[in-house]
Amino acid sequence: MQKEFIRKHGGPAPRYTSYPTAPHFHAGIDADVYARWLRSLTPGQTLSLYIHIPWCDRLCWFCGCNTKQTLKYDPLTTYLAALSHEIDTISGLIDPGCRVTALHLGGGSPTMLRPDDMMALNQALRSRFNFDPDAEISVEMDPNDLTADRYDALAAIGMTRASIGVQDFDDKVQKAINREQTFDQTREVVEQVRARGVRSVNCDVLYGLPHQTRHSVDRTIKQVLSLTPDRIALFGYAHVPWMKTHQKMIDESALPDLTERFAQMNHAASALTAAGYTAIGIDHFALPADSLAIAAASGAMRRNFQGYTSDTADALIGLGASSIGQLPQGYIQNQPSTGQYQRQVNLGRLAVVRGFELTTEDRIRARIIELLMCDFAFSFAALRQEFGAPAESILDEAEYLAGCDTDGMIEYANGLLQITAKGRPFVRSVASAFDSYFGTGVARHSLAV
Repeated sequence: MQKEFIRKHGGPAPRYTSYPTAPHFHAGIDADVYARWLRSLTPGQTLSLYIHIPWCDRLCWFCGCNTKQTLKYDPLTTYLAALSHEIDTISGLIDPGCRVTALHLGGGSPTMLRPDDMMALNQALRSRFNFDPDAEISVEMDPNDLTADRYDALAAIGMTRASIGVQDFDDKVQKAINREQTFDQTREVVEQVRARGVRSVNCDVLYGLPHQTRHSVDRTIKQVLSLTPDRIALFGYAHVPWMKTHQKMIDESALPDLTERFAQMNHAASALTAAGYTAIGIDHFALPADSLAIAAASGAMRRNFQGYTSDTADALIGLGASSIGQLPQGYIQNQPSTGQYQRQVNLGRLAVVRGFELTTEDRIRARIIELLMCDFAFSFAALRQEFGAPAESILDEAEYLAGCDTDGMIEYANGLLQITAKGRPFVRSVASAFDSYFGTGVARHSLAV
């Protein structure tokens, strides 16, 4: 029965880092629309900046990010010059009274940047945007890139959170995904950033990788716990070779099946909660004093393209090739081709190629899905207060859905719809019931567990 239940509810579903999801973005949202949205931001509104560095010095076969490999630094030099032009153009359209409360450097491998380039990028951003003194600065880190002068540069730009990709420490698994990284390397990163005053460390761990078993995942979890990270992200490997062709290098016959993936997830989650971490959403764990755990406990946690976050900025501004932004009106995405991106921004143009403008119905469905993904529940009264009469038909859908549930996934009582403990691992599948775009178009998705 358990296997049948997992197969029924654990099939492909979006990760819901946005609603509608990125496959439904379209070219009707162009540079003119984006410029209008940027100009509409008003003094005092808060901004979160995301900088995409789409380069790595090795290509990990499991990776689902928009990135490419280079063994030369010249492409990064050219890219950073173009990024500076985009910073100038975007900042020129935003009221200088808007405040930056968060900056996230993602990739790719931002830690590939040379120390002087990291410092120059930071200076370009701070000279064009109004940063809060306590703005959170988070950086995704590859232990294989890091040197003493790079650590010093990251400290100098004010990094407050280090996010370290671990994936798995098992040698056989690492070879199968082309990501060789020792435990000692990872421990060195944690020690070095903490020695420089970084107050929050996150480690990413994957399950569902080739050759993984629940026992090998358990060994990795124990090693990660010995580092006492403030947060741990426990992600299920998303095998999407139709989107990421380098994933074809992974032997599909070595991938655990759906029930083994589910067992690996549960086994790891139990170990983390037993170690004192708070379970947050579908895939995060944090020490009780961490800002994400505090946000989750207070109902202030949000979900965006970086996943679960305590960042409540009014707008997310994406900078760099393929980066995605979120403004009050909707979403935009930049040109994914680095060559075309560079040509556009070097001419002083916005690099947006597609996006989505939200309707009132979209906003209601987006809020319901976000609440389910973050809190596993939503209040009918709160949605009526936020959206008024337009929410009624969707709330009728929710009540009907709860009434039709024969698998014990959902409970509805006293105006509160909740996902049960049994249903929580499958919340992506429940959320998809509120997705009016799901199943339309040609989008394909990874497994829901």
